[in-house]
Amino acid sequence: MAQIAQPAGRSSGKPGRDCSRCPRLVDFRNTWRGREPQWFNAPVASFGPIDASLLIVGLAPGLRGANRTGRPFTGDYAGDLLYATLLQFGLARGSYRADPQDGLELIDCRITNAVRCVPPENKPTPQEINTCRDFLVATIKEMPRLRAVVALGRIAHDTVVVASGGRRSEFPFGHGKRHALGALTLVDSYHCSRYNTNTGVLTPQMFHAAIGEARNAAQGAGAVTPRAQAVTRTT
Repeated sequence: MAQIAQPAGRSSGKPGRDCSRCPRLVDFRNTWRGREPQWFNAPVASFGPIDASLLIVGLAPGLRGANRTGRPFTGDYAGDLLYATLLQFGLARGSYRADPQDGLELIDCRITNAVRCVPPENKPTPQEINTCRDFLVATIKEMPRLRAVVALGRIAHDTVVVASGGRRSEFPFGHGKRHALGALTLVDSYHCSRYNTNTGVLTPQMFHAAIGEARNAAQGAGAVTPRAQAVTRTT
């Protein structure tokens, strides 16, 4: 059975505003603090109740999305699809207006990222992903009722597997795939980015099916219908 790995050093799931672990990300963050001093420009904390049974893991904050607003998936296209889907499935209430002050609340659902700081060109390095994994491990450990995780994309999938004590080779990524990671159920989805939706890699129906599958796993219900097809691209 996969066991949650113990984080090295800092045990909190919340990196400080001036986290210095990744020099390249620090330089990029400081550059944008100079250019846009009104933006958030800091590691983005998880959003949603700590006692949620479902955790959604994305890649990293978008430059003009969460890095600007300070809330995961807020201010860019990916958030439009994600939050509309959560509202549809009863995992959020209120109105999403791409503003962290919009009053939107998550219900039995929490959102975080594999990498907490915005990376240049939205591409964290393997070393940055590994370095930031401690915070994901701590986030998982601090959620006492967690039962299911949605990984948005292969990088999120891989880091969730490793954070849960599994081997990536034993849990290949595929949209719609469902994996047993010890006591957790991991459901894979392509990332809800504008590129993936514009190119048809991910349709709203595919995304709804993956989120519905994970919601039902978190709540102990049966599989959602229609179920997402398992396919093996790595987007």
